[in-house]
Amino acid sequence: MENHPKKEQTLVIIKPDGIQRTLIGEIIKKYERTGLKLRAMKMIQATEEKVEQHYLIDPEWVEKVGEKSIASYEKRGVEPPSRDKKSVGQKVLDGLKKYMTSGPVIAMIWEGNQAVGVVRKITGGTEPLSSDVGTIRGDFTIDSYQMADVDERPIRNLIHSSGSLDDAKAEIAHWFTKEEIFDYSLIAEEILYDVNLDGIAE
Repeated sequence: MENHPKKEQTLVIIKPDGIQRTLIGEIIKKYERTGLKLRAMKMIQATEEKVEQHYLIDPEWVEKVGEKSIASYEKRGVEPPSRDKKSVGQKVLDGLKKYMTSGPVIAMIWEGNQAVGVVRKITGGTEPLSSDVGTIRGDFTIDSYQMADVDERPIRNLIHSSGSLDDAKAEIAHWFTKEEIFDYSLIAEEILYDVNLDGIAE
């Protein structure tokens, strides 16, 4: 049953701005209300090394994010600071290290059917200003690429969530030990996952 879709796990990090905005409970409630199960949670003060290792789990991350950033500048009709993907990506990484270490963060593991996709849907797009109403980023903050560019800083979007199942597995292993992940049952799981709903009338 370990490969059952209901066992899919993903990583969520409430970033320093999410904590400073006192949105911890609101964020957790959004995920919890869908039926996802919280398997682990901790508050930590991340180091720059920890943050860098997180983003560089994918060794091509710097160039990928550099390419994405350049394309984003061009889409908005703004000249990028450089055309070199690696240097642009490194600048993004340096900014993220400063941002993610500016205060404590809360790391969580959420589990449930299609957890990666469900969490991404609830979280919203990278840019809060263009995120859908009803998402965490769309409802709880108003930052934009334009303002972040003017201020020469990363976008403040409250949360990190794993982008794929492979990312989730690697990121969970980076932030949590096996001993920190709890296995327990929730009554709600009977409604969500019991094949015949046998236990309801008992």
